[in-house]
Amino acid sequence: MGIQEAIRGGLLGLAVGDALGVPVEFLSRSQVQTRRVEEMLGYGTHHQPRGTWSDDAALTFCLADSLCGGFNVERIAAASLRWYEEGWWSPHGEVFDIRIATRKALERLRDEKLSAVQAGLADEYSNGNGSLMRILPLAFLLGDKPLTEKVPVIAAVSSITHRHPRSIIACVIYVELAGQLLQGRTPQEGYKQVKRLVKAHYAGEPELVHYSRLLEGDISTLDEEEIASSGYVVHTLEAAVWCLLTSGSYEDAVLKAVRLGEDTDTTGAVTGGLAGLWYGTDVIPEPWLSPLARRDDIEALAARLAAAL
Repeated sequence: MGIQEAIRGGLLGLAVGDALGVPVEFLSRSQVQTRRVEEMLGYGTHHQPRGTWSDDAALTFCLADSLCGGFNVERIAAASLRWYEEGWWSPHGEVFDIRIATRKALERLRDEKLSAVQAGLADEYSNGNGSLMRILPLAFLLGDKPLTEKVPVIAAVSSITHRHPRSIIACVIYVELAGQLLQGRTPQEGYKQVKRLVKAHYAGEPELVHYSRLLEGDISTLDEEEIASSGYVVHTLEAAVWCLLTSGSYEDAVLKAVRLGEDTDTTGAVTGGLAGLWYGTDVIPEPWLSPLARRDDIEALAARLAAAL
C-alpha cells in the first residue's frame, strides 16, 4: 500500500469510526449492544445527522492540514484554536463536542498567550484521551524514523492539550504502532515491535506501570469484559489495540470498538485510524462512507498531505 492510500485509509477510517460512535456516546455497553450499531445512525446523543464526526476527527484533520506545510507546533496549536473558535475543520461549521481538558488548554493558549507546548494541562487528573484521539497524522510524518527522534515531536503535539507523561506515552505507543503498520508489519508483528521499542526507550520510567497490560502482557488475550472504554487515555489505547488485534477486518474492528460503549466516538476513531491505515479504504463499507460528512474534503486533505510528505 502506498503512502497516499495509507493516509486516505487512516483519515477516512478514523472519521468513520468516530461517526459510528457519535450517536451512542455515553451509553453503557449493555445499552449500546441493544442498539443496531451495524449501520451509520443519526441523531442520538448529540442530535447530529448521519455521518457526523466529532472533535476527534476534527482535531485530527487540523493536525493533518497543518502538516501539509511542514512541522510547526505553533501552527498546529493555532489550527486547533481556529477549530474551537471558528468551527474550522468541523463537520457542519460548528463545534458540538469538546473535552474539558482540551477546552481549558485551548483557552489557556489564547488567553494566557502560552506557547503551544505549555498550554496543555500536566496534572495526573488531566489524562483523558484528547491528545491520543488526534495524533495519528504524526505517524505519516515520522514514518520509520528511530523512536528517539519521534518522541520529542509526539510529546510536543500532545502537550498542546495534554502534557502529562502518561498521555504522551499513550501517543508514542499509538504512533509507533501506526508506523509499524506503515512499514508492512501485521498488527501482531507491529505490536511485538512496539512493546520492545517502547520498553527500551522508557526504561526506568515510573509511568510505564500504567501500560503494563499492553507492554508486559498480551492485550489480545484478554476477554471483552476486561477491556474498559471510558475517556481515560489508558483505557482508550488498550481498547483500540485490543480491537485491532482481535479482529480480522476494518468492519469488525470498529464495530467491536463502538460496541464497548461509553466513549464510543473516541474508541471508534482511535481504532478506526489504525484499522483504516492497515486494511485500506476499499474495505470500508460504502454505506458507512457515503453519508460521511465532508468526505470529499477528507479525501482532498489526504492527497495534499501525501504530496507534502
